[in-house]
Amino acid sequence: MIKYVPGMTNVVLEEIPDRVTLAVDISNCQGNCIGCHSPFLKRDIGEELTHEKIAALIADNFGVNCFLLLGEGNDHSAVMDIARFIHDNYPGMEVGLYSGRTAVEDEIFDAFDYVKVGPYIESLGPLNSPETNQRLYHHKVDITARFWYKGLEKTRGEE
Repeated sequence: MIKYVPGMTNVVLEEIPDRVTLAVDISNCQGNCIGCHSPFLKRDIGEELTHEKIAALIADNFGVNCFLLLGEGNDHSAVMDIARFIHDNYPGMEVGLYSGRTAVEDEIFDAFDYVKVGPYIESLGPLNSPETNQRLYHHKVDITARFWYKGLEKTRGEE
């Protein structure tokens, strides 16, 4: 069972490039990141993230085109089931997973459109820092550098 924290679910524009993303905080985090921005997510709190709750969240947030799990919780098979359910029932909806682990299994990359790996290390910074240890992949392609332009003017022809 995967638990999420109702009231902490938000539509965001900066977590996944070019996507209107429904970001869902997952509890029972197994990570131990020093400087974690959400240490309360280590606890067993919230409600089960069922197929019905996923459907309601998507229905209540018209216009989202990406469903993002902020964490893996402690039930691998339930995480995989969530990705399958969304892909099977919401064509065009992409699914993302933010993992604090340094590496994830190939089946995670196969199930999710976006996968972020790497624990938060304060001295290296988050995704928008060129020194970060964290990486965001889209279909197994590292797109982390897309965050590094934030606040900088791109020159013509840069991607």
